[in-house]
Amino acid sequence: MVLNEDIRRITEDPNIDWKKLENANVFVTGATGLIGSLAIRVLLSLDFPVNVYALVRDKKKAEDIFGDRVNYVVGDVREPIDCGEKMDFVIHCASNTKSKMMIEAPVDTLEISLAGTMNVLRMAADSGAKSVVYVSSMEAYGVTDESQNPFTEDKLGFVDLTSARSSYPEGKRASECLCSAFFHQYGLPVKTARLALTMGPGIPVTDNRVSMQFAKSAIKGEDIVLHTKGESVSNFCYTSDCVRGIFTILLKGKDGEIYNVCNDKETRKIREIAELVAEKNAGGAIKVVFDIPEGNAFGYAPDVTLRLSSEKLRGLGWKPEVAMEEAYGRLIKYIKGE
Repeated sequence: MVLNEDIRRITEDPNIDWKKLENANVFVTGATGLIGSLAIRVLLSLDFPVNVYALVRDKKKAEDIFGDRVNYVVGDVREPIDCGEKMDFVIHCASNTKSKMMIEAPVDTLEISLAGTMNVLRMAADSGAKSVVYVSSMEAYGVTDESQNPFTEDKLGFVDLTSARSSYPEGKRASECLCSAFFHQYGLPVKTARLALTMGPGIPVTDNRVSMQFAKSAIKGEDIVLHTKGESVSNFCYTSDCVRGIFTILLKGKDGEIYNVCNDKETRKIREIAELVAEKNAGGAIKVVFDIPEGNAFGYAPDVTLRLSSEKLRGLGWKPEVAMEEAYGRLIKYIKGE
């Protein structure tokens, strides 16, 4: 199956010194989400033992994915974390990623980011962890000035603090600041991975994110419906490239630093991505149509023209391998169960 091929692609990356993880205790939050679940699948697929600890709210849901091969820590990231063991490595993925919740429950969204990251970092510091990666988002850049492109990790744009949806990007920014604070005050070896829009096998087939809507439209032969003008520029990364990037940062990244994880060559407007799927992946059998409601009922981020640079991560030996057309082809196979 395509997902298994992607896992092999990750574990066979010669740029990553996987042996550093042998017999290590590795703690993952957001374990049933896209990135967290893929990170755990990778750890369980290595040809030597790794002690995986997963923070989960729903143990049954996690067991349906991983069985009994994982040590489950049942709890909410917003509460203090007790793993019962010292953790060697930490990958913190837990976050609200649902746009509708960002505008309907901004306090909860911020609390998950701020309290959650604080609790994870305190646990990591108490454990004397060897390396920690905080999984952030390109939304931390906010609304940017096109003249500043390409965007490197030292640049930032504007976030409207009066907007409910800003609970997500501002929560990411504040969490990155917490990571920096723990590095400077306690010497915690923490790094930040700022992810581009990540898509590919591993996404629950019931998920309603934009990439899944596009892929399902191609499968069903239905027109792709956009609820915005599609002018926002999207920075893309395929799932296996993204997870390889996170493990590269975990095992090779410089402490206290931030790294963009993106495919620089595949930066396009949302409308252009939809047109590519309609023309290439659906063979021209469907088209892109627009149904733009008043207001922002869907909770979409404001339009941005943000072109991320992955030069810093490439400096660690990482490079993206999967282009967008192939990514959607592989996602479509995954949805079909191939």
